[in-house]
Amino acid sequence: MTQIQLSDTQAVILSAACAREDGMLFPVTASIKGGAVGNVCKSLLKRGLIEEVAATDLNTVWRHDEERGPITLRATPLAYGTLGITDDPEQQPDGQRDAATAPEPARRRSGTKQEAVIAMLRAESGATIDEIMAATNWAGHTTRGFLSGALKKKLGLTITSEKVDGRGRVYAISD
Repeated sequence: MTQIQLSDTQAVILSAACAREDGMLFPVTASIKGGAVGNVCKSLLKRGLIEEVAATDLNTVWRHDEERGPITLRATPLAYGTLGITDDPEQQPDGQRDAATAPEPARRRSGTKQEAVIAMLRAESGATIDEIMAATNWAGHTTRGFLSGALKKKLGLTITSEKVDGRGRVYAISD
C-alpha cells in the first residue's frame, strides 16, 4: 500500500471529518486563515481522500453546481485508511473488519522530540517547562510555543496546568 503523506493542516482537517459520524468535512473547526481551507480541500480532492456529495445542510456548502445544486465534501474510505482509522462504517458493514484487509497504520517517525514531550505530559506526574526544556534542549519560549501551537492548536490536545508545591507549574494532557 502506498503511504500518502499529509501536511499537518491536511491531517487535522481530514481527522476531524473522519471523527464525525457522517464523515463530512464542513464545518471546518481548525483555525486556518484566508484561502488555505480551499487549497487544502482541492489537494485532498485531487488525491481522492475526500469526495463531493450533495449538500443537505446549507451551512456546509463547498460550492454550487448548476446540475447538482449545493455540493459539500465527505471523507472517502481511502481517507480512513490513510489515517489508520478502522471504524469507517462503509469499510465495516458488519461492524468487524477482516485483519487481512486492514490498512497499514500511518507510519510516524519514532524518537522525535514531539513524541517525547507528549509522553512526558501523558505521564501521571505531568511535566514542568524546565523538565521539557532539559529533555529537548529547547529554550523556554520554544517550549511554551510548542505546547500552545503544535499540541493545542495543530493536534487539538487539551493541555492542563496546575501549580504544585515544590515543583512549580505542571502541565499535563487530559484525555
